Amino acid sequence: MKHRALGVAVCLLAAPLIAQESAELFDSAEVAPGIHAIYGAGPDFVGGNASILVGDEHVVLIDDAMVPTAPDFIAKAAEIAGRPIDFVINTHVHGDHTGGNAQLAADGTIVVAHDNLRARLNVKPEDAGGTGGLPVITFSKSITFHVNGLNAHVFHVPNAHTDGDSVIYFNGLNVIHAGDILFSGIFPYIDLDQGGSVDGFITAQTNLVAMSDEDTIILSGHGDPVASRASLERDLAVLTDSRNRVKALVDAGKSLDEVLADNPLAEYHDDYNWGFITTEKMTTTLYRALTSE
Repeated sequence: MKHRALGVAVCLLAAPLIAQESAELFDSAEVAPGIHAIYGAGPDFVGGNASILVGDEHVVLIDDAMVPTAPDFIAKAAEIAGRPIDFVINTHVHGDHTGGNAQLAADGTIVVAHDNLRARLNVKPEDAGGTGGLPVITFSKSITFHVNGLNAHVFHVPNAHTDGDSVIYFNGLNVIHAGDILFSGIFPYIDLDQGGSVDGFITAQTNLVAMSDEDTIILSGHGDPVASRASLERDLAVLTDSRNRVKALVDAGKSLDEVLADNPLAEYHDDYNWGFITTEKMTTTLYRALTSE
């Protein structure tokens, strides 16, 4: 599953998609009672990883897909739920996770997100399918859904992937939906232009490790849809070491071109390099973050 949902690049570059049947675009797996991960079924990028909570009382969707594939994604979610979707929680602002908002809202779904996410979508509503996709319930720190006998605690993670990130912890099921705080098994996209930060991303992942145990199921925004504390710890170690390697070169007074020529992340290239966040782009992001502090 590692490279099924690696399509931030495709979303941001608006690459054309080949029309396929809904069943071919998205796949799903029940990872805990009532919680299903939803992810791309084939090699073509169709949106980021998402999940859905289904129970006797309500259906809660976490993230959706980008605008071109939203109808297919929503059809898959409806197939899993067997009835209308009551809420959708956006974990961050990028259009590969928010593009279905307007269609869902038109069908009666309530869109929920952090305050900063709504503010950014208000500037670029097309990423939510139009102004109808703007969140109608927002929060500054946290909000809890008391549904289906569970407490789904949604909390803000400041300045990590973006400035409007949220993580969802399903109390009682030991499941965390990390959104784009986790690019499982690949270099992460840290959106410095939308409030993200390398140090904030590392802090967020450190906190996720602290709240997990060896049995915790962690759902990612990209990469392997279903991760564990052990795999998260490896990703965190790679990012932390990568930052330290680039920092040593920055401290030595090297320019970006010189750092890129040194290729300090070469050790991780074979496993962590991918189409959008290449080893070179990860190095550039780290250099930019370190030199703007």
